[in-house]
Amino acid sequence: MKAFTYERATTPAAAAAAAARNPEARFIAGGTNLLDLMKLQIETPTQLIDVNGLGLNKIEPTPEGGLRIGALVLNADLAADPRVRRDYAVLSRALLAGASGQLRNKATTAGNLLQRTRCPYFYDTAQPCNKRTPGSGCSAIGGSTRGLAVIGASEHCIATHPSDMAVAMRVLDATVETVKADGTTRAIPIAEFHRLPGDTPHIETALETGEFITAVTLPPPVGGAQSYRKVRDRASYAFALISVASVVQPDGSARVAVGGVAHKPWRVEAAEAEVKRGARPGTAAILAGAKPTDENAFKIPLVERALGVALAEARS
Repeated sequence: MKAFTYERATTPAAAAAAAARNPEARFIAGGTNLLDLMKLQIETPTQLIDVNGLGLNKIEPTPEGGLRIGALVLNADLAADPRVRRDYAVLSRALLAGASGQLRNKATTAGNLLQRTRCPYFYDTAQPCNKRTPGSGCSAIGGSTRGLAVIGASEHCIATHPSDMAVAMRVLDATVETVKADGTTRAIPIAEFHRLPGDTPHIETALETGEFITAVTLPPPVGGAQSYRKVRDRASYAFALISVASVVQPDGSARVAVGGVAHKPWRVEAAEAEVKRGARPGTAAILAGAKPTDENAFKIPLVERALGVALAEARS
């Protein structure tokens, strides 16, 4: 373990200001991802900024009829909230599919969004990785790709985003609220929050240096039959090979977001109208332009089947 300093932030703006002064600082709340990365020396912060005392652990109604979820709301509390279970069932189901009860009792809303990839080459510090060390190369390309991206990747990175919660947030059109070091705030649509790798895969989100997530806002409930289907190598405590979050309305129209296939939750709104005609054309449009390897080409029919089951259940 490398030495680091520690401080407790007193306000969200103070936390952002402290992080802006030191680009090697990291925020810590539950620590369910960061501490593992520190143990492996993938993350080597020189300063930890504890944000647990900022009171951002409430779920509150918005004037528009949605919900505002504080950045520090625990995954367990969010999944169990009666309003979430009733009006945003896809989110509750994604959270329950995402991790063990012990992890859900520590992991936070903001931390879940900011999870780093579980690509095995990212975790193997003996292998070159553009996420870990920009410009060093991508060992995954030409390596074992079974769990990696089939769409939205680049010649610099083929990793996937691991969050289940983020896939549900994407299908619900959530908004990420932040504060910057100067105290100004902004609202980032979830569609713009996570970035595709391009030639800078180490830049994973739209956040600026020091910018701090304060909340995630959900719009008013959209109703419909909501489901989250996750396919993984074992029945529990495993990251998704693929996942499908869907909201199906009585007229057959649907919203669909897919996990486990790209650097970010994958949703193509323009293709969703085709889902009304059935799973096969909808899936083809949603994953149009996919470039799988021989090892992960199975993900495309797997998404098709998972979506087909979700649609069939919703329409039954």
